[in-house]
Amino acid sequence: MHLDYVDIFYSHRPDPNIDLYETAAALDQLVRQGKALYVGISNYDRDQTATMVKYFNEMHTPFTVNQYSYNMLNQQAQTTGLIDYLGQHNAGLVAYGPLAEGLLTQRYLQGIPADFPIHRTNKYLFDQGTAAVVNQLNALNRIAEQRGQTLAQMALAWLLRSQVVTSVIIGTTNVDHLHANLEATHNLTFSDDEVKAITAILK
Repeated sequence: MHLDYVDIFYSHRPDPNIDLYETAAALDQLVRQGKALYVGISNYDRDQTATMVKYFNEMHTPFTVNQYSYNMLNQQAQTTGLIDYLGQHNAGLVAYGPLAEGLLTQRYLQGIPADFPIHRTNKYLFDQGTAAVVNQLNALNRIAEQRGQTLAQMALAWLLRSQVVTSVIIGTTNVDHLHANLEATHNLTFSDDEVKAITAILK
């Protein structure tokens, strides 16, 4: 990369064959060598994150973020306590897959094809069949329209309303879509009634 150092160096996922302490020590060494300013982890669940934070605290390693699959439909980062834990330890969560491979757009309001390329972290969403997901999408889209947003914009705003979510990773090959998604930041506030309605849909 022709860089003297990077701002954040991530451990992309836990390796079942390597003890978490060894991973934490390796990340700590990168900071001490001046190759990274901060360290991050990715795809570490709540318990794995707690273990890593314990080691980082012991080593005085500047840990700052966990990159994790998180979207309106897949809220495991919230329900497992990961987001709360990160907030309690002054760290953030970077959400990848915030639109669930495009499910959280108007594209699939009429149905989801059988060969839809769902990410492994979201596969369980289809456990009750795709028709149930389509019903959720349409219900969410009606709320988005009432807010003056697209479904994608509301889905991004739903994540960004949390102070722990420091960023969302959005991928697009279309500049117009990128600009439209960025407009999600124009309205990150949800009324109590909207929160109740959305929460009921996502149950």
